[in-house]
Amino acid sequence: MKAINISNKFTKFSVNWHPHQIAVVDNMQVILAKLKGEFVWHSHENEDELFQVIKGTLYMQFRDKTEIVKEGEIIVVPKGVEHNPCTKNNEEVHVLLFEKLDTAHTGKVKHEKTQKAYPQI
Repeated sequence: MKAINISNKFTKFSVNWHPHQIAVVDNMQVILAKLKGEFVWHSHENEDELFQVIKGTLYMQFRDKTEIVKEGEIIVVPKGVEHNPCTKNNEEVHVLLFEKLDTAHTGKVKHEKTQKAYPQI
C-alpha cells in the first residue's frame, strides 16, 4: 500500500484518448486519461462510468444535451446511455475514470481510437 500521486502519473504518458490504469479496487479500475478533441459516440450496456475532471473542461455530449464538467467536478454516465466526451478550443483535459475491469473502452463500437488494454503506470 502506497499513496498514488495523480499529478505525477499524468507525466508518465502523452497520448490522448489512451487510458492508463493506476489502481484496482475489487472489480473496479481507476484510470487516468488525457483527452483532446472529439472521441467516439458509444455506450456501455452493463456498466456505469464515473469521470472526474482533474484539469480543464470536459464536454460530455448526450443525444439530447451536453453537460459541461469543470475542473474538480464529476459526472456519472449511467449504463446504456450513449455519450461522446469531447474538449473544445484544442484544450487537453485530464480525467480520472472509475469503471469495472471488463468495461470495453468504446462499448460495442469499434473505432481507430478504441483501446483493448490499458497500460498500468
